[in-house]
Amino acid sequence: MADRERVGREASPTAAVLDSQSVKTTESGGPRGYDAGKKVKGRKRQVMVDTDGRGLILEPQPADVQNCDGACVVLRLSRRAFPFIVQAFADSGYTGEAPAQATSIRIEIVKKRPDQVGFAVHPRRWVVERFFAWIS
Repeated sequence: MADRERVGREASPTAAVLDSQSVKTTESGGPRGYDAGKKVKGRKRQVMVDTDGRGLILEPQPADVQNCDGACVVLRLSRRAFPFIVQAFADSGYTGEAPAQATSIRIEIVKKRPDQVGFAVHPRRWVVERFFAWIS
C-alpha cells in the first residue's frame, strides 16, 4: 500500500467500495453461470476497492451468484489483509442481512437520487469503474 502513502493516505484503508461485474467466458476452467439480470453466461467478478479505486480483493464467482451472497465471501476475505476497514459503500444489490452480518464492516447503500433518470455518477461508487477498466 505504498501507493496510498505516496499520495498522503494511511497505508491501510478504513473505507472501501463493493461492486461486481459480469463477464462472458468460455466453458474452459473456472467458475461459470448465467446472470439473468445482465443476460451474460460466464463469471462475476466481486471486487472490493479502496475509496481511490485501488484493488483490495478480487473474487471470481459463477455469474449466477447474487451480489448480496457473493459479497459475504469478499467481506470475510478482506478481514485478514485489511483489518482496519470499518465501512463499505455499495449499490442496492448488496442490501440484506447476509452482507450486513458477514463481518463487522458497516455496509452503506448508496442510492440514486429520486429525480435521477438514466446513468449518473454516484459519490464513492464511481472508483470501481476505473478498476474494472484497468483489469479488462
